[in-house]
Formats: sequence, C-alpha cells, structure tokens
Amino acid sequence: MYDAIVVGARCAGSPTAMLLARDGHRVLLVDRATFPSDTLSTHYMTPDGVERLREWGLLDRVLATGCPQLHGTRRTLQGMNLPADPNDPLTIAPRRTVLDKILVDAAREAGAEVREGTSVDSLIVEDGVVQGIRAHTGGQVFEERARVVVGADGRQSFVARQAGATAYNVVQGTTAGYYAYFADMPQGSYAELYLGGGQAMFVFPTNDGEACLGVEFQAGRFKEFRADIEGNMQAAFATVPSLGERTAKARRTSRIMGLSPHQSFYRKPFGPGWALVGDAGYYRDPLLGQGINDALRDAQVIAGALGGVFTGAQQWDPAMEAYEQQRNAATGMLYNLTALLCKDLDPTPEVLQMLAAGPPATAPAV
Repeated sequence: MYDAIVVGARCAGSPTAMLLARDGHRVLLVDRATFPSDTLSTHYMTPDGVERLREWGLLDRVLATGCPQLHGTRRTLQGMNLPADPNDPLTIAPRRTVLDKILVDAAREAGAEVREGTSVDSLIVEDGVVQGIRAHTGGQVFEERARVVVGADGRQSFVARQAGATAYNVVQGTTAGYYAYFADMPQGSYAELYLGGGQAMFVFPTNDGEACLGVEFQAGRFKEFRADIEGNMQAAFATVPSLGERTAKARRTSRIMGLSPHQSFYRKPFGPGWALVGDAGYYRDPLLGQGINDALRDAQVIAGALGGVFTGAQQWDPAMEAYEQQRNAATGMLYNLTALLCKDLDPTPEVLQMLAAGPPATAPAV
C-alpha cells in the first residue's frame, strides 16, 4: 500500500511526488502520457517558480538544455511601451517536452514509483472514502491502494469528477486563443506582452532558438478566427508593426495549438481519501502566465500538508483546510485581475496603471 498515488505527472504531479518521496513516503506516480511529450500549455515561469526549481536542485538541469535566461518583460499596454528591465529576476520559458521530463525524472530519482503510459479507469471508493485506483498500462489491468489519491490531472481532472469535487468562484470563459512555435525570428532576452484593442499577444523565447508566439482574443471571435487561424494570427501580430515585421519573416516549426472559450474556477481540493493540486484544483485564464508557478507552489504546499498527515503530526481536515486557504490567498488577487482583463482585453485606466507598475498587491473585485 502506498502513502500517496498521484495521478498526473506534469508540473503539479511530479513535484508533489518528488517532495513526498524525498521525505521518505511511499509514492506511486502515474500518467497516461510518456515522457518527453508535449501538452497544451504555454510555459513562461515567473521568478518565484524559477526559485523553486533552484531550491529543488533542478534549475541547472533546465538551463543545461539551452533554455534562454530571461530578465523582465517588454510590455505594450494600450499603446504605452514599457521596456524590459534587465535587472529583473531570472525568468525562463522551457518547452514542456523539456521541463516535464526533468520533473518526472526527479520524482523517479527521489524514490517515487513512476508508471508512464498508464490510464486511470476509476477510483476505488469504500464507505465513501477513496482508497485507490483501478487503471491499466497497455493491456495490463491493475488496482493499487493508498492513504490518499492526489489528482494532478489538469483542469478537466478525472479524479475531480470521480470524487465529486465542487467548484466555486466560477468565471465564465470570455476568451480563446492560439499559439505556435517559430524559428528564425529576432528576439531579445526577455518576454514580450502586447495588450489592448480587444486582444493580447505574447512572445516567449524558448529552447532551440525558437519562440512561442500566441494571441488571445474575445470569445465572440472564435468561430471567425478559427476559419483562418494562421492568417488571423499574422493579422493580429501585424497590428504591432515591430512584431509583425519579425513574425512575417519567421518560420513556423510546429502545429498551431489552441484553447476554446473556457471557465476559470476553484475546486474544493480535498475530501475523504482524495486531494487535488495544480489545474485540477484551481484554474484561471492563462493571460498573465502564472500557471506553472501556481502548480509548483501548490505542489510544495500540499506535499507539506500530506507529509504532516502521514507522520501523524497533523490531522487530515485541518491540514488540508490550511492548504486550501494558502492556495486561495496566494491566487485570489490575480484571479480577480485576470477576470477583469479578460472581459474585453482592453484594460481600464485603473487596471492599466496596476499592470504598468508591475505585479499588483491588490485587485478590484470581479
């Protein structure tokens, strides 16, 4: 019997498994994917996420892949140009094929048992308490049991659905977007964000000399935009002449990936025998690029809470309630700010002032 079975081995699941295993707990980590592999996600990491990788001894591994070291963000907000500050703390945007593989390997090295290419078919529930999983790897069907099953399986979490996790503070989706990877494009040692005129665009320098370019727009344009995705992306980039000139000469090296209008939400992240971490428990529009940072932070917090429960130092309900409160306190301000920005992708003067000043301390209520 395991202490924890973690379902989902990407940015939330692998660090959770790694940290628990480093503390001597018995952990099974499963994912239907095999690694390295890509996933629908951009991959900008804020300084606090970078520092967690450093603290865990993983940052040098990421940088060794050739991932660019970035400082600051060049922002164009409603036509106001704000240059990147080279003195800003380190940020990175590693490809998910690179980052996720490093995280999975770190969990395995820490002592977690990792089963890739494994799909969970159902949770084992007895007397209202989750006891484990029924799953299969190829044609091999198996059951495993644990003190807790952790869902780290994304915003459409199978574990959350099976466990009946309730959602709250739901914000209906008002945006959609597409992104792709480009080579032969001049870029700086910083991220780029362009916001206004009903759309947002970003440029993230990443591995292999490529850049991840994307555009986000109002949900009402989704059908029209989808009719000519590549043409509409180039038209969006062309609204900023300096960006349009660079992208017109760039060479697309990947398929175009996209996200249809989507809800933002919080989910109750625990119940009898189960817990949620990362996008499975909390998801907001990716506009401000905080998703990986959120996943790494919540992995650290939930691993600490679960470790306390496993050793008997803490009781289940108080430990997990504290985890939920910490998650909500860390994300509430940006959740509200993102919802405001996504309403029309034209920041109000108040929001524009906050964005121009850097990460805000508070945000107006939705």
